[in-house]
Amino acid sequence: MTLKVSDEESEEQEIDRFEGGVSWIAYPEETMQRASHAVETPEGVWVIDPVDFEGLDELLAEYGDVAGVTVLLDRHKRDAAAVANRHDVSVWVPDYFSGVAADLAATVERFDRELGSSGFFLHKVVDNSFWQEGLLYNPDSRILIVPESLGTAEYFRTDDRKLGVHPMLRLLPPTVLLNFEPDRILVGHGTGIHRHALELLEDAISGSRARAPRLYAKTFRNIVSD
Repeated sequence: MTLKVSDEESEEQEIDRFEGGVSWIAYPEETMQRASHAVETPEGVWVIDPVDFEGLDELLAEYGDVAGVTVLLDRHKRDAAAVANRHDVSVWVPDYFSGVAADLAATVERFDRELGSSGFFLHKVVDNSFWQEGLLYNPDSRILIVPESLGTAEYFRTDDRKLGVHPMLRLLPPTVLLNFEPDRILVGHGTGIHRHALELLEDAISGSRARAPRLYAKTFRNIVSD
């Protein structure tokens, strides 16, 4: 399976619709399973960590005008600038991110709390020289958006678990995630969690360290078999 593919290799999209928005995986054949999201808010549609594809603008139009685009992980610049420029909006970047804004060929807005007037609030997950990540949480809809620390792609998960902590964070999982009580979790790699979200979140964090050896062993086996 391909780790990551280029635009020219895309042939299909997987779309995950839910109450209040839509998620998509532009290149289903990727091992990374890069997921993007658009959420409805009173001020319009906010687009999170987008990977572009032909037909994206038509998909977004079903939910209203685009209010803005945001990047929640320093490595997730993806196609944020291209999408923002097409819709004449800004790319919103957490104020503690360094070295991201300069790489975006678009108007950039910094934010440290609410994402515009969307009802989604920024919380810091990781902030060091190797990894800068924020999450968004809407206390009314109880939608939690976590771009990297959590995922549902195969390389995040052990056994029959549906949600897992990123392999690089397994030994020191981000316990800040336990401050939220989501009904829905949208992740940056894999499909979303739309049932039993809080239960699965607590299980992923509490079992992260103990299940790490099994995850690393599975990853090694997959590398060897390829």
